[in-house]
Amino acid sequence: MNFEHVPVLLNEIIDILNPQPGDIFVDCTLGGGGHSKAILERTLPHGYLIGIDQDLNALNAARKNLSRYKDNIIFVHSNYKNLDEIISKYSPEGINGILFDLGVSSHQLDEKERGFSYMQDAPLDMRMNQTNSFSARDLINSYSEEMLADIIKEYGEERWAKRIAQFIVQARNKKSIETTGELVEIIKAAIPARARKDGPHPAKRTFQAIRIAVNEELDVLEQALDIAVKWLKKGGKIGVISFHSLEDRIVKERFKYLAQKCVCPSEIPICQCNKKALIKILTRKPVVANKEELATNPRARSAKFRAAVKL
Repeated sequence: MNFEHVPVLLNEIIDILNPQPGDIFVDCTLGGGGHSKAILERTLPHGYLIGIDQDLNALNAARKNLSRYKDNIIFVHSNYKNLDEIISKYSPEGINGILFDLGVSSHQLDEKERGFSYMQDAPLDMRMNQTNSFSARDLINSYSEEMLADIIKEYGEERWAKRIAQFIVQARNKKSIETTGELVEIIKAAIPARARKDGPHPAKRTFQAIRIAVNEELDVLEQALDIAVKWLKKGGKIGVISFHSLEDRIVKERFKYLAQKCVCPSEIPICQCNKKALIKILTRKPVVANKEELATNPRARSAKFRAAVKL
């Protein structure tokens, strides 16, 4: 299977994370292994990497793409919500660096039958972990109109969420919604023509919202960041690539909290919380792709990278 992974912001990420020979790194979202390959090159000969992915296709591709580093990499089929158990099993002494590359991969979008893309007609699926039983089809055909509207509004930031949910329920009352193409037509019908003229594809936000809900992408992110920082050794670095504002906001706010010394209300003159700053933020503003990268990899245009170092 062709699983090309053009790693976004690669040079900037490697410069900031600065892997050293002998370091132990974790890649929480291995994908095709593009970022991991660059990290492994820097940590050889005695360093190693724990590569986690919930997508079996990604893991199989990474095994092939990273075969020359097989003695320095541990492949784990799991979700980063299990990060605590994974690190305690494979690197109980701690880690030197950790990377999260959030969201859907280019390969998942391109692989038609996975049902992630609104540009191709395919079965409604969107499962990142193919062993999970719950799919986009289940969500679309079983959730109440109110739940659908909440998901589309919260995770898709879609202003027409209530109307889209209403149209979905009306359509499924006649017959179950089985394909991405059917869903796209329902969304187009729900959004007034004048609102469809400008901006992104009318289904983009709704598809994003459904994908996030099916895979519980945001539910575990904050907790995973806390666990990652806990396992970092002093001077170890954490980096996160996000692709939409919801993810980036969570990362920004969590980093800000973890970097704070005291969180007591301002009216309390002496600190009562005894909170310590755990990290120092390395990226005052998120790192974004330059013109050269955008010319060769347009999917990098929405990528934002934030990083911090363990104190």
